Amino acid sequence: MAMVQPKYVEPRPRIDNARSARSATKTRIVKVNRARYTGLVRVGAVIGITLVALMAYVMLTSNVTSMTYALAKAQHKREVLQEQTARFDERLAAMRSDDRLAAIAARLGMKDASRFAIVTLPPQEAGPPKFRVFDSIAGIFRAR
Repeated sequence: MAMVQPKYVEPRPRIDNARSARSATKTRIVKVNRARYTGLVRVGAVIGITLVALMAYVMLTSNVTSMTYALAKAQHKREVLQEQTARFDERLAAMRSDDRLAAIAARLGMKDASRFAIVTLPPQEAGPPKFRVFDSIAGIFRAR
């Protein structure tokens, strides 16, 4: 059996500039450190987005619930006001009844008129206009 010979690998060429070698090392270290925490950051982002979505859902649900309670309260108030309006309408009808008005008139000594008097008032003279600013505007519409 023949022995397996290792492949010949050429050595990397030496970097002439030591500063760029140091910065490459620092860059590699930073990349490795970032890669180490990438999974944790992604999990945190997913949890954060999920929490924001859940909080929005809870806020919307509570808003709908409060609107439902407000609607029920407004409907109850409307029913109470309708009942009150019906009572007032009945009371007004009772106050306007002809029998009641006739009883009050008899108590005050009033009786039906036997003679009708027609009174005519003399026309009033127009005094000076109260609003002199609008007098010229009103003159446009006045009959001549």
